Amino acid sequence: MKLIDEAVFIRPINKRNGITLTLAGIIGVVLGLGFFLSGSHLFAPGIICFALGAIGLVLGGSKLVEPEVTVELTKEGITYFHRRGQVAIEWQNIQRVDQPRVTQGLDTLTLPYIGIKLKRVSPVLECISLRLAAGLLTEQRPLLMTASAQDEDLSALESQMCAEFTPFIEDNDRYKGVLAMFGHRCRILNSHLGYHLFIATDTIDRPADEFLKLLRDYKQQSSELL
Repeated sequence: MKLIDEAVFIRPINKRNGITLTLAGIIGVVLGLGFFLSGSHLFAPGIICFALGAIGLVLGGSKLVEPEVTVELTKEGITYFHRRGQVAIEWQNIQRVDQPRVTQGLDTLTLPYIGIKLKRVSPVLECISLRLAAGLLTEQRPLLMTASAQDEDLSALESQMCAEFTPFIEDNDRYKGVLAMFGHRCRILNSHLGYHLFIATDTIDRPADEFLKLLRDYKQQSSELL
């Protein structure tokens, strides 16, 4: 059976231990409140338990709200799942996939992301929700900082970022608002890092090189069917 005949679900590794952390956080908060009510002599351990419990609750809760599946691979393409929504990318719209690399002095650093270089941005804008686009714009700030560190001419990057507030035009398609900002952001990141879209490696359940091989196998077999 060909690989492409099967759907593959990639699950987020950062979702692990979410229930454990949440339960530990609840216990910590309850213990802290119990110490507070027991008397002033237990105030210090109460503060410690309450603080650690609150941290556990926040971390555990953030893990629990993550989707059960990060990426679904089918013969049609990739579907990326996020707590704010999902977006589908067809194989025929993907030019290449790899891990982005940047230079730092004499060294070459591999970024903890899977990069997806598109042929056209507008098909993604057609299916992405406003909520997800806005969320990704916020999450991509570290990538923008990395891009600025690679560009000696910061004025060019600043000019591109200012263009985010203008309509995004590709071929005969025209977008405004959040979709326009996301489209411009995709162009900026592609210009400086070589890819339009990025999937963090801590949201997949296998090493990056194995995931890339799987993506390339699916893309190649999809091309053979056309």
